[in-house]
Formats: sequence, C-alpha cells, structure tokens
Amino acid sequence: MSKKRDIHVVPHRDGWATRKEGAGRVGTHHDTQRDAIERARDQAIRDRVEVVIHRKDGRIRDSDSYGNDPNPPKDRKH
Repeated sequence: MSKKRDIHVVPHRDGWATRKEGAGRVGTHHDTQRDAIERARDQAIRDRVEVVIHRKDGRIRDSDSYGNDPNPPKDRKH
C-alpha cells in the first residue's frame, strides 16, 4: 500500500508554493495563494489526496479532501 502524501499550500519566499508531504523541496512556485491552491487542487484530484492550505504565518487555514474517505466529515463550508 502506498503512503498518502497530502499536498500543502505554503508561503514561500515572495509568493506561495505547493509541497507534497514529506518532500524536501517545493513542487511548484506561484505569485498568489489562489494560483497555488488551484494547482494543488488539480494534483490532489489526480492523486486522490488532501489539500492543506496554510496562512502566511504557517498555521493551517483550511483543508479539502479529494481522496476516497470511507468516513467523510459533514462539510459545512460548501
């Protein structure tokens, strides 16, 4: 069984980046958080994992699951 590798949207230098969990380097670099979230969402849908969005200070702001969760939470955001 493969290890689940969620995708994080994190602040990076003068912009935002996507980083797979456990990776030493960022995957993609973007000028805006919105662009990074869109890219992370596309990849998460393909890989069936979760997107974890961080604030500028590094704290988690939000997350969305695109995997096959047998017990999904009742999402009240959407």
